[in-house]
Amino acid sequence: MIVTINPSVISGNIVAPASKSSMQRACALALLADGETTLLNPGKSNDDLAALDIIQKLGAEILQNEGGSLSIKNSKVPPSGGGGGFSCGESGLGIRMFTPIAALSASAITITGTGSLLKRPMHFFDEIFPKLGISIESNNGYLPIKIKGPLQPADITIDGSLSSQFLTGLLIAFAKAATKPVTIAVHDLKSKPYIDLTLQMMRQFGYEVENNNYESFCIKPINQLTIKPINYTVEGDWSGAAFLLVAGAVAGGITVTGLDVFSTQADKAILQALMDCGTNISIEEKQIVINATLGNHGKAFHFNATDCPDLFPPLVALAAYCNGTTVIEGVSRLQHKESNRALTLQQEFAKMGVEIVLQDDLMMIKGGEGVKGANVFSHHDHRIAMSCAVASLQAVGETVIEDAEAVNKSYPGFYEDLKLLNAAVSLQAN
Repeated sequence: MIVTINPSVISGNIVAPASKSSMQRACALALLADGETTLLNPGKSNDDLAALDIIQKLGAEILQNEGGSLSIKNSKVPPSGGGGGFSCGESGLGIRMFTPIAALSASAITITGTGSLLKRPMHFFDEIFPKLGISIESNNGYLPIKIKGPLQPADITIDGSLSSQFLTGLLIAFAKAATKPVTIAVHDLKSKPYIDLTLQMMRQFGYEVENNNYESFCIKPINQLTIKPINYTVEGDWSGAAFLLVAGAVAGGITVTGLDVFSTQADKAILQALMDCGTNISIEEKQIVINATLGNHGKAFHFNATDCPDLFPPLVALAAYCNGTTVIEGVSRLQHKESNRALTLQQEFAKMGVEIVLQDDLMMIKGGEGVKGANVFSHHDHRIAMSCAVASLQAVGETVIEDAEAVNKSYPGFYEDLKLLNAAVSLQAN
């Protein structure tokens, strides 16, 4: 799909999309719940649909209710063998979280994915699974992988520097299987707020995990006889909403609802960046109001995105409209995404007249010198497509985004939401 965006002044109210971080974790926990789980406000992104497909293959029954909620029942706990395997699509969280959960099964299971996920390293499983009684065969540390459990929880030490998503999967799997207290020690853990989200949701599903300053986690066995229905409301997505909030800062006044201002989601940190660059923003419990346009009058800011690397793309769009050089830390977290985001942001924003310099773990964006419309390419990366779209709202001239359908991975309604805010957006099939 090709999307064309012309300079626009946006206005109106918009509801944030459902969080795929919350939705996918909820699917995993519902799969293992001894009873029925009702998911309210379920997500509809490609990653969300992949998670629903995985839990169905692992034995869950999913019913669509009136009003849009989902009921999830599972009569096969631990999960079944999924008919021999399943695909995680392009979901990095999906592969890292559901693989240990699938390993609770005694069946042989083949796990694969599509697109960029085939290029993401999975050496972690090769190193850790044999210590947990799981046999594993991988493609030299890449997909597809073949596993055979059942997983046996044990005291282990893991490396948390690549992604916290591996830890999320182990925490959930250990919590389900533990018959005595067991400890996972972690060194160099990144993206701690995502672990906060995991632990918060695990508590809602009845699990008990002791967090020892993010250096170790003690998982306590649960009372398997306690069976009760669980209602879980999927949070609004701060990752997707970050693009809406930046759009409001750059191109007009908008109101965003559907977000939990007390959320543990890492990307809530976008609020700090918006305040640091001088955005006129009002944060209330039920809504966030961006009151005025930055234009080219925002001020450059310094931001550490090590624990929230998905904010790089909206932050770059924001920095393009701020006078001076904005510095963002955490570039090392960008290599193993849907694209190498440091390089793709540098390449695509250069087409729009914005210079980005990469130095060690720093990204420096030279902003305030004007943004020009251009033909850009998403590199099959949803956040690159959204970043270019937001930056184009006050660019000089028309912007054309190729492979624009990449947004379906996390925010399929993104362009329609921009149109609801009166942005000049047109969509064309390839």
